[in-house]
Amino acid sequence: MRHAGAMLRINEISYSVAGRVLIDHASVTIPDGHKVGIVGRNGTGKTTLFRLIRGELALEGGEISLPSRARIGGVAQEVPGNEVSLIDTVLAADTERAELLAESETATAAGRISDIQTRLADIDAWSAEGRASNILKGLGFTDAEQRMPCSAFSGGWRMRVALAGVLFAQPDLLLLDEPTNYLDLEGALWLESYLARYPHTVLIVSHDRELLNRAVGSILHLEDKKLTLYQGGYETFAETRAARLAAAESEARKQDARRAHLQSFVDRFRAKASKAVQAQSRLKMIAKLKPITTPQEAALKRFTFPEPEELSPPIIRVENGVVGYDGKPVLSRLDLRIDQDDRIALLGRNGEGKSTLSKLLSGRLELMQGRITKASKLRVGFFAQHQVDELHIDETPIDHIRRLRPTETPARLRARLGGFGIGAEQAETLVGRLSGGQKARLSLMLATIDAPHMLILDEPTNHLDIESREALVEALTTYTGAVILVSHDMHLLSLVADRLWLVKDGNVAPYEGDLESYRAMLLSSDKPAKAAKTAESSKPAKVKKPSRDAVLALKKDAKNCEQRIEKLSEMKTRVAAKLADPAIYDDIHGLKEWQKKFAEIERALTLAETLWMEALERLETAES
Repeated sequence: MRHAGAMLRINEISYSVAGRVLIDHASVTIPDGHKVGIVGRNGTGKTTLFRLIRGELALEGGEISLPSRARIGGVAQEVPGNEVSLIDTVLAADTERAELLAESETATAAGRISDIQTRLADIDAWSAEGRASNILKGLGFTDAEQRMPCSAFSGGWRMRVALAGVLFAQPDLLLLDEPTNYLDLEGALWLESYLARYPHTVLIVSHDRELLNRAVGSILHLEDKKLTLYQGGYETFAETRAARLAAAESEARKQDARRAHLQSFVDRFRAKASKAVQAQSRLKMIAKLKPITTPQEAALKRFTFPEPEELSPPIIRVENGVVGYDGKPVLSRLDLRIDQDDRIALLGRNGEGKSTLSKLLSGRLELMQGRITKASKLRVGFFAQHQVDELHIDETPIDHIRRLRPTETPARLRARLGGFGIGAEQAETLVGRLSGGQKARLSLMLATIDAPHMLILDEPTNHLDIESREALVEALTTYTGAVILVSHDMHLLSLVADRLWLVKDGNVAPYEGDLESYRAMLLSSDKPAKAAKTAESSKPAKVKKPSRDAVLALKKDAKNCEQRIEKLSEMKTRVAAKLADPAIYDDIHGLKEWQKKFAEIERALTLAETLWMEALERLETAES
């Protein structure tokens, strides 16, 4: 066997940094082959734990033990920007295979040649290039790109190559520290699927809830200098941990308000449905939502986006647009409309044009052909990772904001920073000494300081911990501007976006399915057609009873319909209030637009209610 039976034993370990105790007499045992997600607030020592396991840091007490032959692997840094091709770089990561192939060219003894060939066969060396290519493809590299030198790619892409190399080498203990931070949604979904079937032990530090729900079987929580292992994915962990925390009064009030709102929703449709008992499932779901942080923790995590004034719809309209670079189109036949209450997620593989579309909408790229119409007072905020990297490391957050608001008092500037969870002490700290999450908060504050009517967010959750991501969801929910979102975080997308645009084959079109169907489509497209065919042919001719998965799918369908009705009802209330304002009748053009929007919402609401009733009936039939 090539792999030792890796089991990780951590026994009473302690470690401090500059006199501050990070880990104190902590213990845990990870059985062979287990997939474990490591969670904990930023700064608690998750990355330090990895360095202790690898032996890069010396323990102050206790011991960490692994089987003697166990190989540990992880991504320390990007691969060098040299002239070696991507595929060869990944193949070289399996050092045993590389050494055996090199020796096979020089070995002369018949016995040794035989041993080498036997060992190469044992480790499946001849199919290695296909395996390496599949991993690179899953992480976003085309066949042609795999033959290109590493020097042709930027640092973020070379990190993907380094990740591909580690996955290909298949260490007994795989240590991954926030791997999705340099992946897009498609790459993150592929990795999630790959890790779930990885044949050895995996420890992954992540703040991505969906990854922690799907790819791991247990959660290791680093809190109060101790390690606690919870069985199940992240949602199970959150529920179990919440049960250990005292119920906060403010949380109880919030849930009571939610229940009252949902109950009125259920009552509204009780008369219409033959049996609307299923609508109660929504109440049960909300009842399960337990606080995962104390109120003190939550207060430190807030985001407060300034509110823009309301503009007449649409705020952006693109007709027969063509956009690209140096006269070469990237996207064509663009026919897009954005209103101020839109929440749009951009889907599509890397290189299809999501960034190009973002640049067009933010005004950093002009149309080559066609027409774009924007509301005259439209302000657009833009956040992307490169802006975090462009902060001045030798200045404080106060310095950054003072440059944009030179006449405001220091107290007002600190209040602005406080609204994004940057406290008084951090406000006066050099940016170079802030954590990644604190820098991201500063960049978000700078991007929204002018109260934009539309906010374009490109991977906003990188470096944000789970509580901060929840706070971002809350802030985006209450924000009254449009949101254009590119993210690998399925949890964020599912809670924020109510429209999906697929950027593919040079075009942008509404994606008719939901995120789950997009995920299923991506993962199925990576499987061989033969396997799909076999699965199809093996289906029974007659199904007597719907499967559990089919019932779950029907429940999800009903829930989606219900959420759509809620959203449309809220929109209808807002637009009705606008039409009730006498001031709007001074602007005939604006009035017509609002009346048109109101009619559209009413039509959509009628359709949504019909679809909901049909979904409930299908669910009733399946369950009975």
